[in-house]
Amino acid sequence: MSLQRFVPTPKFDDYRESFKDSYVLERSDDGVILARAHTQDGPIQLSVENHRSVGQLFKTIGADPENEVMIFTGTGPNFMLSIDPDGFALEEEDLEHWAYEYAFKDGRTNVSSLINDLEIPTIGALNGPGFHAELCLMCDLTICTEDAVIFDPHFPGIGSVPGDGIHCCLQELLGVKRAAYALLTGQPIDAEKALEYGLVNEVVPRGELIERAKELARNIMKQERTTRRLTAQIIRRPWKKRITDDLDGGFGIQMFGHLAKKRALHVGVDATEADEDSYFAQLLKVLGNSR
Repeated sequence: MSLQRFVPTPKFDDYRESFKDSYVLERSDDGVILARAHTQDGPIQLSVENHRSVGQLFKTIGADPENEVMIFTGTGPNFMLSIDPDGFALEEEDLEHWAYEYAFKDGRTNVSSLINDLEIPTIGALNGPGFHAELCLMCDLTICTEDAVIFDPHFPGIGSVPGDGIHCCLQELLGVKRAAYALLTGQPIDAEKALEYGLVNEVVPRGELIERAKELARNIMKQERTTRRLTAQIIRRPWKKRITDDLDGGFGIQMFGHLAKKRALHVGVDATEADEDSYFAQLLKVLGNSR
């Protein structure tokens, strides 16, 4: 008998409780885990707290051997369209500390954990329009609702360098020229175009989104455990190369841009009160027309 014991792995009931403020977690008997991100039971409102929780969640799900397929989605009519009014107070209070601890370190962990810390197949179910859609787009399979709109507001919306993972995602999936256009203009990409461009695999009616994701998961589960997990690693090889080559550099450049401006860029952002000619005002018109 060995002189030591294995360190206990995370238990579903324990971490379901720990993450409940940011995620509703459900798991079927065969190990398909559904992670539904939320802010107070509604669509995600970005904050430093839920930003940090993403990587923590992926690492925890990946460390539990009882999980076999992960479905990641949001809550309500959109994925993420707003910022928690007080969610970036830390950025304003101590910009240098925020830039490393919450933006650079947490942001790198979020993207890297999705690709490297989950040995299981992943399905992103984009439940509507929103930014930071890379959390769904970089899953092994991605489906979205008919009213989903993908966009990145960093450069045109808040004057930030788009280096926090979305650049890796769009350059890998769209190619250099389309990615450059999306990043520099904030071009909204609707569900039909997302399918045409290869950002998503399927577009489904809103009411069928989660059931279709579960159906895909059930099909994956027909194969043996080792085959499923090793296939996921083959599928992710392009992502692993991309983030190895580009992720840290992109984050570093983005944080330099933040610190060079010497001011918080997320504080006070409210798309609903934007000037008529602003990026956010034009974006809201597009989103309104897409429904």
